[in-house]
Amino acid sequence: MRIGVPKEIKKNEYRVALTPRGVEQFVRSGHDVFIEKNAGKGSGYFDEAYKEAGAIITDAADVYEKAEMIYKVKEILPPEYAYMKENLIIFTYLHSNGNQEMTDVLLNSKVVAISYEDIEDEDGMFPLLKPMSELAGKGGFIAALNFSQSIHSGNGLMLTRVHGVKTPTVAIIGAGRSGLGAAELASAMGNRVVILDIDMDKLEEAKFKLPLNVELLHSSRSNLVETLKEADVMINCILWNKNAKGHLIYRNDLKLMKPGSLIVDVSCDEKGAIETSRPTSHEKPVYEEEGIQHYVVDNIPAAFSRTATQSLCNITLPYALKIANNGVKKALSENEYFRKGLCFYKGKLTLKETAMKFSLEYTDPKDALGIISEDLK
Repeated sequence: MRIGVPKEIKKNEYRVALTPRGVEQFVRSGHDVFIEKNAGKGSGYFDEAYKEAGAIITDAADVYEKAEMIYKVKEILPPEYAYMKENLIIFTYLHSNGNQEMTDVLLNSKVVAISYEDIEDEDGMFPLLKPMSELAGKGGFIAALNFSQSIHSGNGLMLTRVHGVKTPTVAIIGAGRSGLGAAELASAMGNRVVILDIDMDKLEEAKFKLPLNVELLHSSRSNLVETLKEADVMINCILWNKNAKGHLIYRNDLKLMKPGSLIVDVSCDEKGAIETSRPTSHEKPVYEEEGIQHYVVDNIPAAFSRTATQSLCNITLPYALKIANNGVKKALSENEYFRKGLCFYKGKLTLKETAMKFSLEYTDPKDALGIISEDLK
């Protein structure tokens, strides 16, 4: 198979889908790899390293023209729409339920598109989100360290324990990978850390991973309200159901918080768990609502691009190789958990959440792929 790796064009996105070591694995398996010039530069991987690994360096148009599968990091953006063509395989983070224009383009062009974030494992978890979730959580706390500083219009608190002054409180919503990542750094700096989650099993697991300066609370409304009053930083790390009505933290709730305190919305769903959230960029990361600073950068891991690229390639490459080695239909037909990531298949919308969001016709992935019961025995 011919694999194409374009340079990411999203603003402030420095990651690349494939490392030179990953190229070597494709080449050893008999595949051709086309890398756009300077695609890896932002992560410290230069064209010469890709050439040595066996890749062909070319321009964007040539990458898309020659590739049977496009392997990338972020969603398809308007300048890339013209490259979409029938039967082209797209493997990336898509977030199709947040972008109807892109959804329409991918449907009309009859591509096959698989989203990292929707692939599951046998435990119902999302393995391709895990490494970026951890980085996003840790990066979210690092952002809090930065934007709490007075020179960045913060409240002037150093988020660490200092003798003689009150220890800051860092509150974290969600005890998943992002939440634990943020809590690991915040607690190591000596802060009073509070984690809220509705899943008692996750809280019990966190108990054995984190130190004693971390308080673990059931995420009831009363506990959330009390935590909002105490928090110097509130970090949101939960994925919000896009079909849910209402929010977890409402605009009026911000009046409960200390003036000048900071919300870091790692999940950054616009008007999602936090009503006042709207995605920002690394260039202009912070805005103020109701006297509360908001940091809502939607690609936090891009700031740590080399680490993020290595982590992302480690987890996505085995899936990409399955597609390349077996063909997309066989790879998805043989693995029901991998198949959950199928969003678009040759003009059919196969992700239920996106179909519901935009009131579009939904096709079950098994029907789209033509899988019959005998195939699954």
